[in-house]
Amino acid sequence: MNEGVDEAGWDVEPGDEIEPMVQAVGRLHKVCREAAGVSVVDLAEVMGYGEDLIRKIERGQRIPRPEFLDKADTVLKAQGHLRAFMEDMRKARYPKKVRKLAEMEGRAVELLLYSNHNIHGLLQTPEYTRALLKVRRPAYAQDELEQMVAARVARHSIFERSPAPDLSFVQEQVTLERPIGGKMVLRRQLEHLLELCKLPNVEVQVMPTRHEGHPGMSGLVELLKFEDGTAVGRSEGAFNGRPVSDLRQLRILELRYGIIRAEALSPRESHAFIEQALGRL
Repeated sequence: MNEGVDEAGWDVEPGDEIEPMVQAVGRLHKVCREAAGVSVVDLAEVMGYGEDLIRKIERGQRIPRPEFLDKADTVLKAQGHLRAFMEDMRKARYPKKVRKLAEMEGRAVELLLYSNHNIHGLLQTPEYTRALLKVRRPAYAQDELEQMVAARVARHSIFERSPAPDLSFVQEQVTLERPIGGKMVLRRQLEHLLELCKLPNVEVQVMPTRHEGHPGMSGLVELLKFEDGTAVGRSEGAFNGRPVSDLRQLRILELRYGIIRAEALSPRESHAFIEQALGRL
């Protein structure tokens, strides 16, 4: 077995609505394997994965990675039947709450995002994300950690959408200076941030620590607006932190974000601030 034995997929969350599809793919995999006259032991050796993992996939307890299905389709001569589910499994492998968030971000035409403790997930490099998640207590298991990193990175596809949504970020100064993961990780993170600032649909602003206070002191503020005129938002300092779509509640969040945005450094000043922060590392 190679070092990738634990990378065949991820466990299915109990009660996840994706579970029936994962089980169906598992049954299909077993049918294809038996039709090809290949035992679990032999397949594990050829595929480079553990026997137990393959059995879990066939029982629908493990979400197979797309690359696993691609290779299995070739080995078992499944004629594309397994490959047909690669995209479904690519989406299924992420936690339910992340899939829902990614779906909303994929529909949004405008995103207003304020972060006060760390750099926003859509702006993070994989190394920064991994370092950030490693400080969580209780700690994530290694498999769970990599799942969370992959899920966050997958959301970055928003920058490749066409037509592109308008994205506005306001970051507290401390998020650009705290060396999460060490100075080199932060350096690469700030370099990545400067590259994103060059995109015409992306606006990044910095909230200086010298400001005495503003409406975001209670925590993050997020507002996603959709093409049909509806929106959804949340704030750690309002509505118990739960997502809201009521117009009155959305107006409160938009008011808060508007003030935060107005009090932050301008995009040009923020770009210069980030460059200076990078130069100090």
